[in-house]
Amino acid sequence: MSEMDIELPEGLRRAGPADWRTIGAITGDAFQDDPVSGWIFGSKRAMPAIFGRQARHLYLPRGVCHLAGDRGATMWLLPGARKAASPLATLDIGFQMTRLAGLAAVRRGMAAEAEMTRKRPKEPHAYLFTIGVRSSARGTGLGHALLAPMLAACDRAGLPAYLENSNPRNHGFYAGHGFEHREHFEPAPGAPPLEAMWREPR
Repeated sequence: MSEMDIELPEGLRRAGPADWRTIGAITGDAFQDDPVSGWIFGSKRAMPAIFGRQARHLYLPRGVCHLAGDRGATMWLLPGARKAASPLATLDIGFQMTRLAGLAAVRRGMAAEAEMTRKRPKEPHAYLFTIGVRSSARGTGLGHALLAPMLAACDRAGLPAYLENSNPRNHGFYAGHGFEHREHFEPAPGAPPLEAMWREPR
């Protein structure tokens, strides 16, 4: 499934290939205090660069990314899209991670990705990798505005959605949008837990 009927409200747009740095900057800002990202990266300064390259190599060409100006962003994959990066993309992401956060961060990231892949449901679903709102825009309803269009499209398509919640403070936000708890799991030994959450279409 490469396309869905996604109706975006005013103020939101689908991101294009040139937007990868903007997505990285927004997501890096939003995840500064995220427990799992902090454990993996070990360096806040690495987050914008790595999230940006994930957008560039994976979520923009293979998935669906939305932007709310310079304030919020999402990264999704739809059924049939490969999550594994190409060898060239892996080299780029790995080089930047090593340069900005060190080899230990690369090892933590690889271990976490392997466990997340193992835990991911086999049923077809829309996968929410990240939703991020800049710290200056929190509490304005922007998170709901970013999430609602894709969930409505999932409902129209009869498609479930899945995410790994990396911050316990966000459980209520996701639950309020129909996501239900499946399990907590450690993405790697010693890491803070991730919460697997699943949403059936309505």
